[in-house]
Amino acid sequence: MIFTIFKLTISAGMIAFASWLAGKKPELAGFIIAMPLLTLLVLPFSYTEYQDPENAVTFARSIFVAVPLSLTFFIPFLLADKIPGGFWVLYGTGILCLIASYFIHRWITGLL
Repeated sequence: MIFTIFKLTISAGMIAFASWLAGKKPELAGFIIAMPLLTLLVLPFSYTEYQDPENAVTFARSIFVAVPLSLTFFIPFLLADKIPGGFWVLYGTGILCLIASYFIHRWITGLL
């Protein structure tokens, strides 16, 4: 139970900090969020909790495949001047891109 509270506290603190920083220095916040912070936290948390090195390696490989695919979320934002409708349309389109990427991820990881 204490380990779970520790994980929640660290994770929530990082999310809150990045959100706060986005209002002050969005470029720096973007760089920090782009770093594999969650991976750096979750891999050792998962390994510590389950003590399964094979599972940790599979998890890391899945992350490696998912990182470039997850960038598809930002494609609508890069094309914002060509897509009418504002923020929520861009956001929703990004979510649709992520959904498509999930199925690509499943296919690729099934081959590994």
